[in-house]
Amino acid sequence: MASIAALDEKTGRKFYLDDPDDLKPGEKLTFILNLHGGGSVGAWQRAYFPAVDYKDKYRLVIATPSAATKEPARRWVGEADDEHLHNIVDYVFDKYGPENIKSFWLAGHSQGGMTSNRLLRDDPFFQDRVDGWLSLSGGRMGPAERAPGFGPPLPPGQTMNMPRPAPGGPPTCDFSFIYTTGEHEIVALPQSSPWAEKYGAGPRERRPDIVDTEAGQIYDTGRQEFSTKGWGLLPRPGTAEVYVYPNGKDGRVVADVVRLDKGHTEGLEPRVTEELIKLMVSASGGKARTATKASAQAE
Repeated sequence: MASIAALDEKTGRKFYLDDPDDLKPGEKLTFILNLHGGGSVGAWQRAYFPAVDYKDKYRLVIATPSAATKEPARRWVGEADDEHLHNIVDYVFDKYGPENIKSFWLAGHSQGGMTSNRLLRDDPFFQDRVDGWLSLSGGRMGPAERAPGFGPPLPPGQTMNMPRPAPGGPPTCDFSFIYTTGEHEIVALPQSSPWAEKYGAGPRERRPDIVDTEAGQIYDTGRQEFSTKGWGLLPRPGTAEVYVYPNGKDGRVVADVVRLDKGHTEGLEPRVTEELIKLMVSASGGKARTATKASAQAE
């Protein structure tokens, strides 16, 4: 496995970096910046969404960092984390060459998905570069209503509200969007998508279900004694429903994937992981190359 603990020299922070074992000079790659949820770390996220298992087959480079803020729980907040994420993107572009990054995706679980939303809404650096966002139980463009009582299970007498995306409307920049969720996290999946309508995509089409005979790799080990279906139980095989809005403008992909009988924290099974990656690599790309070229000309 071609994996290293790469160093952000500007901040002194390390992050996981995975690329194909047989990478050739000048090869075109899909870049995924893989963000964990609140209270988690990069190592957990790397197992929750194990894109690394498909880096050779689909020619991926995957950066998986950890947030700096640890209290009251590790979360992506503040300028220090944003700077680190900027530096990681610059590191990857410099290492592989911007001309070789054919597509750049944000993938974020839970609060990592909300952070992806914020970056795409408020940060020109990411607005100019990101070709797609994979929301891993991290919010939907055209929201899906949360299941009643959804949130992390707590000992008796304690309460906590799950964080929600900051107000301000949807991002105004262009990108492909894939939403995946556990069935028990939401009331129901909407039958339409404002994001698909934005790109003139057709009515949603249901693709064949994805049937996994193997379990995912990770789960919330700290709450299993009192966890719920909505939050997530032990990893196990499963089935996922796949809905795609076809023929989006300029090759953009919009899709919803619902993992049946699953919750918020059960790691993704191998076949549904691969299906998500296939959708990602099928989408259009190239914003990163254009932004980097424009930046170089400005200098």
